[in-house]
Amino acid sequence: MKLKKLYASREVAVLTGLTARQLQWWDAHRLFAPAVGTRRTDAGGFTERRYTPTDVIELQLLADLLRRGFSVPRIRHLLTALRDVFGVRLYEVIGEEGPMTLLIGGDQLYLRDAGGQLFEMADPAQALLVPPDERKLRPLEARERRKRSSGSERLSRGRQPASE
Repeated sequence: MKLKKLYASREVAVLTGLTARQLQWWDAHRLFAPAVGTRRTDAGGFTERRYTPTDVIELQLLADLLRRGFSVPRIRHLLTALRDVFGVRLYEVIGEEGPMTLLIGGDQLYLRDAGGQLFEMADPAQALLVPPDERKLRPLEARERRKRSSGSERLSRGRQPASE
C-alpha cells in the first residue's frame, strides 16, 4: 500500500472491504470518525470524508474483526476500553512492536501489557488471574483486503483454459 496523507472514503472502502455506507454510519454513530469530516460545498453538495494512514490501518483491523463475526457493539466496547481503560488507540496495540499487544484466541480478544499481564477485553477491569493457554493466542495485525479476481479472470468449476 502506497502511503498518502489522506485517503478518501472510496479508497478506504477498497483497502478495507468496508462499504462507504458503513464508514458513513460509523461516523454518524461515533464509532469511528474520519480525520476530516464532510462539509457542505458552495455548490450545495458535500465533501468526502478523509482518513489518515493510521485510520486506514485501524479500519483494516476492524473490518477483519467484522468478518470474523464480531458485532458493532463489541467493536465499540473494544475501542472504548482501549481508550478509557488503557489510554491507547487501536493502532498502538496492533502487532507486537508496541507497549501493549492485542491478541485473539478463538472469538475472544485479550491485551498483553508491557509487564506480561493479560486482560480479557470483554471485561478489562483487572488482569486475568488464570490466563488462557498462550499458545492458542496470536497477535492481531492489520491486513490489506485481498482483491477478489473477477469472473473473467477465473473459470467456473475449476476448468483450465484450453492450451494454445
